[in-house]
Amino acid sequence: MVKLSDVVSSSRRKSRKNHFSATSVQRHKIMSSHLNKELREKYQVRSVPVRKDDEVSVVRGTYKGREGKVVAVYRKKWVIHIERITREKVNSATVNVGIDPSKVIITKLKLDKDRKALLERKQGSKDADKGKGKFTEKEVQAMQDVD
Repeated sequence: MVKLSDVVSSSRRKSRKNHFSATSVQRHKIMSSHLNKELREKYQVRSVPVRKDDEVSVVRGTYKGREGKVVAVYRKKWVIHIERITREKVNSATVNVGIDPSKVIITKLKLDKDRKALLERKQGSKDADKGKGKFTEKEVQAMQDVD
């Protein structure tokens, strides 16, 4: 495998160290989930970081098919807690089951001004990339006239 970027290490050891010693801010970004098809078409964004009060649907694992509202985003343990997805301990206390954010899709976003700004920013960068490296017909005509 050829190394693609000089800025980022391709070492497994360094990647794992950076992942597990990531700060809370970095974990926030890493703990992102895909949006469902309707939201993806609406916002032209594939994934966003999960937050409390988002509604999600579990798509992998034991709890596949279950839906609920995010109760907590537990960054220290890399999991999210979803309402109604609990288990009973031996002493009959109920505890939330931690679910990896990559195993859920977001079905309803909790929008506030920061979330809207994030979606607009991600959408804007995608629009900018569409025209990147493409010449318009006017520019092509101008280049032909130069010769």
